[in-house]
Amino acid sequence: MRFQRLVLPAALAVLLASCGDDGDLPPLVGSTSANNDRAEALYTQAQSAEQSGNRKKAIKLYDTLADEMPIATRAPEARFRQGELLEQEGDVRKAFDAYQDFLTRYNSSGLYQKALDRQASMAQSAADGHVKTSFLGLKASISNEKIVEMLGKVRGNAPRSPAASKAQFTIGEVWESQGNAAGSTKAIAAYKELVVEFPDSKEAPEAQFRIGKILLDEARRGNQDQANLDRAKEALLDYTRQYPGHGKNAEARKLISNIGGQDIERSYEIAQFYERKGDTGSAKFYYEEVMNKAKSGDLYNKAKARLAALGQ
Repeated sequence: MRFQRLVLPAALAVLLASCGDDGDLPPLVGSTSANNDRAEALYTQAQSAEQSGNRKKAIKLYDTLADEMPIATRAPEARFRQGELLEQEGDVRKAFDAYQDFLTRYNSSGLYQKALDRQASMAQSAADGHVKTSFLGLKASISNEKIVEMLGKVRGNAPRSPAASKAQFTIGEVWESQGNAAGSTKAIAAYKELVVEFPDSKEAPEAQFRIGKILLDEARRGNQDQANLDRAKEALLDYTRQYPGHGKNAEARKLISNIGGQDIERSYEIAQFYERKGDTGSAKFYYEEVMNKAKSGDLYNKAKARLAALGQ
């Protein structure tokens, strides 16, 4: 019997050690009632602070309640209310984190959907403001990385909801607004993920269109290698095939046509380069390519004239 008395505390110690922090521990016998009594008292104090206009004190009391007594009956409501008050204070990041803690811990709460909606709205508003600020050339108060992190959590909290595809699209917009090659690369990756993961969403057609448009814009900014133009053309063709009824089909077809023109211009420039170097054979090859691609028009006539001058 003495052996059993020694073993039981050891087993209990192992169990408690395996539970991690205090928030993961099962409630001790008799503690739930006491916790609820203290939680109720803290909740009443927080409400009184709110009513007297002391919002900061109320936030602190709600936070204390939810942190120290996470399984108390009032804990979900306290954490949610903390998020609402932080949002009213304009503290976007702390409010978002409060809602995130609520969503992680209390997915059976009647406030769950409301918390999802508030969190999604906050992330979207932060992103919209950031995109607008970037467009105006001003410095944003929240970094790209933080906004993308917030949007990623919105997507992860409700991965099959319309909010998820919207969040993924907005991630692409945030990176696109960065206005440089690194941002463009991340934007393309975000839009591609949206098209793959949410092909039937309302954002998918626009995402596919933007992949092609960004690639084309990058080519115009100086990265005019043939591979980049080919990728842009392929992305835009995929857009017209997959989403024939979408509103930007006419613009996509025009861009595809322009890419073809750029391709011909590039061949003509290469032919001129080789001609200047005295490499007649290579020059003739590219002038012929211009004629085969153009069929008619100014570049066709110029290439034909150069071939004649080169003895062909």
